[in-house]
Amino acid sequence: MGELKRNEKLAISSLVVVPLLWFVIFVVKPFNFWGEMSIAILFLGSIAVVADRKLLSLSLKKLTFRNILVGIGSAIILYFIFYVGNIISGYLFPFKDAQITSVYSNRSQGSSVFIGFLLLFIIGPGEEIYWRGFIQNTLSKKFGENKGYVIATLLYAGVHIITFNFMLVVAALVCGVFWGWIYKKERSIATIIISHALWDLIIFVLFPLM
Repeated sequence: MGELKRNEKLAISSLVVVPLLWFVIFVVKPFNFWGEMSIAILFLGSIAVVADRKLLSLSLKKLTFRNILVGIGSAIILYFIFYVGNIISGYLFPFKDAQITSVYSNRSQGSSVFIGFLLLFIIGPGEEIYWRGFIQNTLSKKFGENKGYVIATLLYAGVHIITFNFMLVVAALVCGVFWGWIYKKERSIATIIISHALWDLIIFVLFPLM
């Protein structure tokens, strides 16, 4: 009970900081986007590991062939969801191209190898360790699996509102629903780390949608 209370306080405190970090990274942009994002994710991931020291070891020790298969398969499925969504949203939102271009413009701030490395080994894994491994897990223990999943998903999408980019918020909501559901069903942080990291690499480096 004491550990849960401590984790709840850590979760609330960190969730206050996340929108500020996202505002600096996506709006103020003081220096390299990928450097800023990596530092922010390392910070949030560190909070998650402090709260639950088993997070990192569990993601490695319990890695199975199923984890790898579901992780790779789900990353490919999510990419095609975005591929179709990109086409449909073009008919619904006249501002779609401008907002997506503003996100993809960050690719000019580093080589494909540099960006791919950060996405695969820092940004993708760190986001899942924090959002699903810590936030969703903590909320699920307090409110139950389903409510915890819904609240964590809304928070994941909600922190992106401060970027003033509607398409980014929608993308975060879709990703939150997708990865949150997989985590709820599989109970494997390794699976969603693989899924998120690989999806990041595909959509930003290998086969960008713009």
